Amino acid sequence: MRYRLTFVAGIVLGYVLGTRAGRERYEQLKKSARRVAENPAVRNTAESAAQQGRQFAGKAYHAVSDKVGDKVPESVAGRVRSLRERSAHDGADDWGTSNT
Repeated sequence: MRYRLTFVAGIVLGYVLGTRAGRERYEQLKKSARRVAENPAVRNTAESAAQQGRQFAGKAYHAVSDKVGDKVPESVAGRVRSLRERSAHDGADDWGTSNT
């Protein structure tokens, strides 16, 4: 319940600050965010983090599946298999960027 209240408070605070700042400030923030997102260092870091997350998830899946065995639902096992097959084909993610 505490987390839900914190989340709602954050939304309210963001709304109030956003309405007070006005359209010009919104456009300025949007432009700054786009500039940061297009920065090659940020993109490389995000790709590296995503790759490490995928590797960690794969290791975690193996560790859990070894302990759980056949108790993993087929829907979960099928999803993991499809993700592995897709990443094994060409090393590109959904956006066409490499994982290196």
